[in-house]
Amino acid sequence: MANPLLFQPLTLRGLEVRNRLWVSPMCQYSAIASSGADEGVPGDWHVAHLGGLARGGAAVVMVEATAVVPEGRISPRCLGLYSDEQEAAFSRIVPQVQAHGARIGIQLAHAGRKASVHPHLPGYPDAAVPEDEGGWQPVAPTAIPFGDLATPRELELDEIPGVIEAFVEASRRAVRAGFDLIEVHAAHGYLLHEFLSPLSNRRSDGYGGSPENRARLTREIVRALRAEHPDLPIVVRISGDEWVEGGFGREDSAQLVGWLAEDGADLIDCSSGGNVPRAPIPVGPSYQVGIADRVRTAGLPVGAVGLITSAEQAEGILATGQADIISLGRPLLADPHLPISWAHRLRAEDAAALVPPQYWRARF
Repeated sequence: MANPLLFQPLTLRGLEVRNRLWVSPMCQYSAIASSGADEGVPGDWHVAHLGGLARGGAAVVMVEATAVVPEGRISPRCLGLYSDEQEAAFSRIVPQVQAHGARIGIQLAHAGRKASVHPHLPGYPDAAVPEDEGGWQPVAPTAIPFGDLATPRELELDEIPGVIEAFVEASRRAVRAGFDLIEVHAAHGYLLHEFLSPLSNRRSDGYGGSPENRARLTREIVRALRAEHPDLPIVVRISGDEWVEGGFGREDSAQLVGWLAEDGADLIDCSSGGNVPRAPIPVGPSYQVGIADRVRTAGLPVGAVGLITSAEQAEGILATGQADIISLGRPLLADPHLPISWAHRLRAEDAAALVPPQYWRARF
């Protein structure tokens, strides 16, 4: 294939990335607490994991959901970026990724009502962590629990500016640690998505009710980040469809993306679901690509993700104009060198250049 789109560079706010294959943020539930005081510290696992993904030829390695405050962690073993120890640990990881030619981003997050659960690892229950076992009461726009999880505490109006500032402060730490871009996590039923959705946001103040009010927190965070970092690429991950009647859907998402374009976002990472237990999601090959295609018309580049498992499938999504980048998750856990293999399969001009010299004998 002559010059496949999948392996052409992309520039976001002056930052050039080497191709259109990105690593989706994927929770590892492997944070450490080396000082005994700070939780959420990345350790040796993250050095090896993230460095290995960069070595495999991806353009951008996005670090998993990283909480901006302690109560914003999904589990007690999730990462955070609200302490000096965490910042120092990330400073060790960032150059390990960049040394392999990839860019590194971090997904800044607040888990909202889905916080304080056990790690999603073998051997752990699918349940909330009790407070006497290290858990905490989650917060949310409205005191509506997610399924059988603990009932959250509704955020007071005067607490919301603190949430915005926590995202800004985490972004400052990310920049000091050397990250190339940041992603705002407004998907998968976590706090910002909870505000966006009429199913989880029943507030009667300026952050609830109308679509404009429900989008206010996400927009204020993006605007604050843009004001703080005029030249830093900002990505926003959204759940573009909740797959239930009356939920936050594709037209709502397109409207949101139009607003985010005004606010200074640079790219929308399109996923779906996560805010409704047992939603009837029609999982199948490319099942979320239609969401990316719909919101792309709102004026920003978009990323597609979800059961994209072949080079031809990924190239076709780009060639038909449905998305601008492809994000991969589980396929890269199985084969971190998949981008190199796909570059060879599509006969990309830079396929050989993606191979580390130490691996030149490999057959990709």
